[in-house]
Amino acid sequence: MSTQHEITAPQRLLDGNGNIKEPGFAKKLYWEYNRSDIKAKKMRIKEWDYYYIGNQDCGLCLTISDSGYVSCLSISLMGFGDKPFQMNDSEIGPFPLGKLNLPSTSVKGDIHSKVGTCEMTFANDGKTRHLFGRYDNFCNSKKTLTFDVELTEIPEESMVIATPFDKDAHFYYNQKINCMRANGFMKFDNLEWDFNEENKSLGTLDWGRGVWTYDNTWYWGSGQMVLDDGNVFGFNIGYGFGNTSAASENMLFFNGKSHKLDQIKFNIPMKNGEYLYTEPWTFTSNDGRFEMTFRPLIDRVAPLDLKVICMLPHQVFGLMSGKAILDDGRAVEFKDKVVFAERVHNKW
Repeated sequence: MSTQHEITAPQRLLDGNGNIKEPGFAKKLYWEYNRSDIKAKKMRIKEWDYYYIGNQDCGLCLTISDSGYVSCLSISLMGFGDKPFQMNDSEIGPFPLGKLNLPSTSVKGDIHSKVGTCEMTFANDGKTRHLFGRYDNFCNSKKTLTFDVELTEIPEESMVIATPFDKDAHFYYNQKINCMRANGFMKFDNLEWDFNEENKSLGTLDWGRGVWTYDNTWYWGSGQMVLDDGNVFGFNIGYGFGNTSAASENMLFFNGKSHKLDQIKFNIPMKNGEYLYTEPWTFTSNDGRFEMTFRPLIDRVAPLDLKVICMLPHQVFGLMSGKAILDDGRAVEFKDKVVFAERVHNKW
């Protein structure tokens, strides 16, 4: 078992040199982030808000990001039925350098951005997250995608982590909020999806702020579901970036409460040195608290490879089955629930 250092009271994220004052994990957004405390160049600052809204039948990914040298608005659609499908599109803008004004906290604050033919608003009054927007000529279809979703019942606890890199003034501050209740719709061409309590739709936020090193490969997995007995369960797992000696980002969520895990391993099949992303995976844990099988349905690949700059993500959506153990020893078992897991290589 490795050390898991928990932060339990508010404090500034960075010291006078732009390094994390106290690395670790928290169950609430205790660290206070300010761009003005960062000592690295603006070109190196990465900030994003990524939402996933989904159920057993369909999923919607929404991203607003500022990577210093580029801004990106992206939308992805996934269908998980008899013939799984995906549609991905994004608009790229040059050198935002903070002009998107992404909030310094995930607790409250609005984002509005328009790049190319895509326009999105993420409004957050502290109680309800209202996500709405449109994407004209989505996937070069000459047709417009629209969405309007509200996320409510924000869980009391979440996964928050402050991770240093082994390089001065480089760090990653991240919150994952799983299992928010989702109500709304997405419309595009002949697709019309409703997200509601009846079809057990939930939403996840990936909120990231930091200064990353140039070349990174990371692993991330996330799930959210309403169990057969009505309880709401989710998880966040991952590794591969920064110095995680103070804490991992592995955590379970059960009816709004967080349960800390130690180390998780993604077992992605390989052949002749190549990953076989669409073959069955497994997930294993060093303490036996997260043991899962995973049958991929969709490999969401949206590569950008300019050699000097590359973003090579494999975000795989599929059906997970297995057992997780909560902090009090209770077992949570489920079968064939739609979740996602990814391996991403970025040079940015």
